[in-house]
Amino acid sequence: MNLQYPIGKFDCPEHITNDHIQLWINDIEKLPSKIITLVSNFTDEQLETPYRQGGWTARQVIHHIHDSHHHGYIRFKWALTEEKPIIKAYNEKLWAELFDTKSAPIHLSLDLIKALHAKWVYFLKGLSNEDLEKAFIHPEGNVVISLAEDIGIYAWHGNHHLAHLQIVAEATK
Repeated sequence: MNLQYPIGKFDCPEHITNDHIQLWINDIEKLPSKIITLVSNFTDEQLETPYRQGGWTARQVIHHIHDSHHHGYIRFKWALTEEKPIIKAYNEKLWAELFDTKSAPIHLSLDLIKALHAKWVYFLKGLSNEDLEKAFIHPEGNVVISLAEDIGIYAWHGNHHLAHLQIVAEATK
């Protein structure tokens, strides 16, 4: 098993259908409850366990999910209110080393993930097909990403890190 990418890398379909969008939104909607159910009884030792050698601890993964998905939600708003905006990237590796990510109680990010995803899903379900075609530019490589594709990216991202947390849970039983 590839511990860094336990579910593989995101592979965007060439043609994104409404079925893809609905499946991805469903994944985004269910992610908070899956994470909370999985980690609610994690011990401090489990929270300080990395999912792989050289990887983030469970605590860092949980805080990272909030940081990343918060950025994601804002990127959607920019793409709908500006013409192909160049979004602000952030250095997730350095953010994961900040004191709050390494030490804050996980309930702080779990509460935020739950609230953010509830609002994000409400927002996503209201997007039209025209909205889904809108895009932003990621400054790393000047890649143009449509909102339809970005829904898939964030659905994958959540499941990717959920798998990391499942690895910690299995390894520390």
